[in-house]
Amino acid sequence: MRWVTFDCFGTLIDWRHGISTSADLLAPGQGPRLLAAYNQHEQQVQTESPTMRYRDVLAEALRRACTDEGVPLSRDDAGILGATLPYWPVFPEVGAELSALREAGWNLALLTNCDLDLIGETRRRLPVPFDAVVTSEDVGAYKPADNHFDRFDAAFQPERWVHVAQSYVHDMVPAHRLGIARVWINRQDQRPADPSILQQVLPDLKGLLTAVERA
Repeated sequence: MRWVTFDCFGTLIDWRHGISTSADLLAPGQGPRLLAAYNQHEQQVQTESPTMRYRDVLAEALRRACTDEGVPLSRDDAGILGATLPYWPVFPEVGAELSALREAGWNLALLTNCDLDLIGETRRRLPVPFDAVVTSEDVGAYKPADNHFDRFDAAFQPERWVHVAQSYVHDMVPAHRLGIARVWINRQDQRPADPSILQQVLPDLKGLLTAVERA
């Protein structure tokens, strides 16, 4: 069995756009600034509380971001990211590139730092079906912990396995540590801490089938 596993938010779904535009609803014109502040807090919240539901992670990281930036946030408004997440946009190339993988005989799975209900709502908007999903709610941890990868490996025992993701820290680092072939989707033109751990690098998903076959 040949499998390609994906991170979802940031890789298939435009996570940055979703957070920025949602924050703009609360503080018009402040979305990009709150996104930058949010990025400083999410992983810390996940590390502090690895079994916390992702809705609550979103809310707590947003509270901390608003505190940093001096933006008032009511208790009711703190849940806006969890409320809007199912509507965050899919990157435009996702349908064609994932369809090409399916046509070439690859099975597709999601390894996501998300809750079952949120990823269930998101999957309805993804243009290609997935054969398996492993969530943080399933494994009681958030990547970059190994739990998602270990659960998937135990359940499916893939003969060939390539992991595709945008996050260097959450996905490329643990995939390298576990010896899983990998494709980094460097959407933000980032400079990785250790380029030597990367195998295939793309700026988006275009040409993904070739990169997966090479990895």
